Amino acid sequence: MFNHIGASAPDPIMSLMEAYLQDENTQKVNLGIGLYYDQQGRIPLMQAVEAAERRLLEQRTPHGYPPIEGSPLFTQQVQSLLFGEQDTSAIATVQTLGGSGALKLAADFIHHYLSRRDIWVSDPTWANHWAIFEGAGLKVHTYPYFDEASGGLRFDAMLDTLASLPEGSVVLLHPCCHNPTGTDLTQAQWRATIEVLQRRRLLPFFDIAYQGFGDGLVEDGFALHEALKTDLEFLVANSFSKNVALYGQRLGGLSVRCGSPQSAVNVKGALKTLIRRSYSCPPTHGSRIVETLLADAALRHQWESELAGMRQRIKQMRQILAAGLEQGGSRLDHRRIRDQKGMFSYTGLNQQQLARLRQEYAIYLVAPGRMCLPGLNQNNVDYVTAAMLDVTRAV
Repeated sequence: MFNHIGASAPDPIMSLMEAYLQDENTQKVNLGIGLYYDQQGRIPLMQAVEAAERRLLEQRTPHGYPPIEGSPLFTQQVQSLLFGEQDTSAIATVQTLGGSGALKLAADFIHHYLSRRDIWVSDPTWANHWAIFEGAGLKVHTYPYFDEASGGLRFDAMLDTLASLPEGSVVLLHPCCHNPTGTDLTQAQWRATIEVLQRRRLLPFFDIAYQGFGDGLVEDGFALHEALKTDLEFLVANSFSKNVALYGQRLGGLSVRCGSPQSAVNVKGALKTLIRRSYSCPPTHGSRIVETLLADAALRHQWESELAGMRQRIKQMRQILAAGLEQGGSRLDHRRIRDQKGMFSYTGLNQQQLARLRQEYAIYLVAPGRMCLPGLNQNNVDYVTAAMLDVTRAV
């Protein structure tokens, strides 16, 4: 019965990680997969997370089934993190299997309950957006976003495209730390974008996987807070993989801002129906860690301080790499590396240069030139700088 199934194309990011792990070069550097690494090149166990988990283990709580949507305390903390002290009575929030699970749940909701068959994403966007949305039966279109030549935004073209979309069209937006480019809208640009979304009665779908890695937890949620000031209905997918370093717990949330509290009750019921027919209910360990972390003032303050340190380390690596490229006379646009935000940078490196970095220096980046900045540290940044200077001189 299965003989007709052919070989599947390998995932480009995961296969790159596999190649990195198999590389025997002692100087190898992983700048590919989107993980935060500390100064020692390790995924951190945040002290606030460790303290929250220790507290949970001491409670010796049995492992029963949670509600389909996750615990009320967890969803409350998700709303607090995303929307602050705003009224959330018209927002339906459910726990999901990571940020990717939130995207998939939202895509199913859009397809089955809203009868939409199309979604617009930025050009470029995270590659798995395409796979998730197409797998849910949506046709993916793009709107202009990044200008490879200048390293900036094609903002006017983006607005023109959004203004031309049919009413009710679903538009995926990155509130902060755009993946893969690291190039974000300014606050003024967000206001202009939300004005178009509202005027054209479009349905914004915000994917905020890196809250806290751009300018700060509150600052990174600016687009969400502005959208709340309008009568727009919208969706938000968020993740705790990065900013709490709970990658393996697969912990995220999906929030839907509705037109009324009663509509939010109905939407949550629809989301619960989709969850029930898929994985039935979410896991509990990671959500209890986040509940404990965010509900306790001291632990939350400790976590926010640690997250700020992670954010500053990324910015420091950006500055050091950009300065080294500038001083070395690289033809690469060092300013985009310095000024972009979050974990990623679209470096401008071409395929030939990426191949040389990997073959000659065992430095791994995702095509077409996306660099994960946390892979840099004081021990390897000079090595990476020298390698990038070498491969860009040869152009």
